[in-house]
Amino acid sequence: MNKDIGEISGACHCGGVRFQVTLSDGLHTARRCTCSYCRMRGAIAVSAERADLHILQGQELLTLYRFNTGSARHYFCSRCGIYTHHQRRSNPHQYGVNVACLDGISPFDFAEVPVSDGIVHPADDPGGAGPRQAGVLRFIPSDTAH
Repeated sequence: MNKDIGEISGACHCGGVRFQVTLSDGLHTARRCTCSYCRMRGAIAVSAERADLHILQGQELLTLYRFNTGSARHYFCSRCGIYTHHQRRSNPHQYGVNVACLDGISPFDFAEVPVSDGIVHPADDPGGAGPRQAGVLRFIPSDTAH
């Protein structure tokens, strides 16, 4: 897997939402989050500047979900239900993009994925200490697991 990819296309499961994105630092920014919403959806997200994600088709199919402070904006396809991207609470100028929606990329391509502490969010820390790394998720393919 080439982690240095820049521009890539993506889509939701049904193909109704299609987009083009230039990633901030390729797949090197891949991470998971421990907040209640991310924990339940289980996605791996990579970073892109907001200006670098372009919806090519299906803008009208995107549904917005907000919770808690309402700062983060989570978008998903209203037809198939797949989360495609979200505007970050920690950096409103960035999107987190679901790697599973990127053409030719699978979340199972990643051997390790850093996990950010979304429960203790940096925006909630008046001292500005920033996010803690909660750990690393390791994927062990089933044919090599014991």
